[in-house]
Amino acid sequence: MRKNIKLTGAFATITALALGLTACGTASDPSSSKGGSGKAGASAPLVVAASPTPHADILTFVKDNLAEKAGLKLEVKEFTDYVLPNTATQSGQVDANYFQHKPYLDDFNKKNKTTIVPVVNVHLEPLGLYSKKLKSLKDLKAGQTVAVPNDTTNGGRALKLLADNGVITLKDGVGANGKLSDIKDKKGLEFKELEAATVPRALNDVDAAVINGNYAIEAKLSPAKDALALEKAEGNPYANFLAVRKGDEKDARVQKLAELLNSPEVKKYIEDTYKDGSIVSAFGAVK
Repeated sequence: MRKNIKLTGAFATITALALGLTACGTASDPSSSKGGSGKAGASAPLVVAASPTPHADILTFVKDNLAEKAGLKLEVKEFTDYVLPNTATQSGQVDANYFQHKPYLDDFNKKNKTTIVPVVNVHLEPLGLYSKKLKSLKDLKAGQTVAVPNDTTNGGRALKLLADNGVITLKDGVGANGKLSDIKDKKGLEFKELEAATVPRALNDVDAAVINGNYAIEAKLSPAKDALALEKAEGNPYANFLAVRKGDEKDARVQKLAELLNSPEVKKYIEDTYKDGSIVSAFGAVK
């Protein structure tokens, strides 16, 4: 999921929903859906809101290669916005969505009084530490500057990545919600906070930078080859998942899609398609 999204309150959310449902073209108009949470029968198409890449790509693979055999009619609606997929799911204009991770959803539910819940993890877009000046993590020394995202979710995530790799030390119990003030030992490093989307452009001006997976790819960086440190997928709270409105988890169509999204075929598709490590599966190994 692309995480550089700032929620601006209920009014903005309502306004976006009223004005923005057709903003992404025909594919982003959930009002044309034949589904709708709690409204459609088992034979109706399951309508899923998704970000274009990799979410909609993965769903399209399932639709074209796995769904028919499993008896599932799947319809994919692409959104470039991070508010509408949840509000459309909550209102029943789509049946499910696939674009976000748990920390983002928890924050969204709290701020918007929605009841969206995760169903099954699918993939992770690893956060990584990159540099155009250093060749390895051990080259990062006191007095050098590291850029990190300035939003709550990704900022804490970036600090945890640095702490997990011994670059800094965080105060006890901070976890993934840390702020710069929660750093116990900076080890002489300086930190520069920037909007997540702009961090890659700062690589020439800092010694290293923590960059979201999607933005790294846009900057022509390969997580697998270029990252000095990279998040691990196993047990990662930032895995992107299929989500529904609370109460719809047992919809037979949702359960069927969840099973397909965690299939060996999807894992192989992810591995074959994203060989640069920008996208990694967040479920078991291919059998």
